[in-house]
Amino acid sequence: EARRVDTIRYYLALILVMTFPPAFGLWFLVHPFIGFWRRVGMTATFAFSTLVFAGVCYAILRGRDTLLAVEYGTNWVMFAFGLLLYGLAAVVEVRCRKHLTLRMLLGIPELKAPQEGPGSLLHEGIYARVRHPRYLGVMLGGTAVAMISNYLAAYLLMLALIPVVYALTVIEEGELRQRFGDDHTRYCERVPRIIPRLG
Repeated sequence: EARRVDTIRYYLALILVMTFPPAFGLWFLVHPFIGFWRRVGMTATFAFSTLVFAGVCYAILRGRDTLLAVEYGTNWVMFAFGLLLYGLAAVVEVRCRKHLTLRMLLGIPELKAPQEGPGSLLHEGIYARVRHPRYLGVMLGGTAVAMISNYLAAYLLMLALIPVVYALTVIEEGELRQRFGDDHTRYCERVPRIIPRLG
């Protein structure tokens, strides 16, 4: 039983350190240069993104022994808190999905914004409590996996992602301000960025 838990922890840590860096890295390769990618086209953009994601995942997989060399064993208190945190992340994600189509999740409106118009600004449901609930959910879920797996690399990755997530929300809000103008400015004045207000 203990060996099975160790195996689960190992693969959770491996999935986290393999997928989060290329996913966040691709965001910075695409969003700040969205005008370029619109000219390149959707097919080429998705092909490039897939190749980069797969390549980085493979490189991390090759270096997994070094990356995951330090682990702290199974800590059942951390494990339990991690499960609770993951449940909270799942609730956030489910509430986000009520307002997001598959096209939105894939970033198609951003790639086709000039042709399709600015679209609509999300400000209902969970978006009335926090401006970037998906990033909140991702950070909660990633932290949960780090706590459950209890590997040093997983903790360091989640710490490193705090300024990264802040930076990408700033860039994304610049894009939204261009698309929605004063409506977005007023929305930002009403609703916090990532950490929702209580009450």
